[in-house]
Amino acid sequence: MSALEMLQTAEFVVDAHGNKKAALLDYKVWEELLTVLEDREDAEEIRRLRQAGEEALSWEQAKAELHE
Repeated sequence: MSALEMLQTAEFVVDAHGNKKAALLDYKVWEELLTVLEDREDAEEIRRLRQAGEEALSWEQAKAELHE
């Protein structure tokens, strides 16, 4: 499910005048949305590092170095 599709499942809390005041998401949808956003943020960081000429490590290599 795309982020847009996830957001379209939101239900809204409205005030007495019908103005939207809050959005409710199913908790599972909220977790999936956070994962999508984190993945996008990670991908953008990788692109930025590559453009800056930084060396990128694989996740397995990074984990191995952390345990040294």
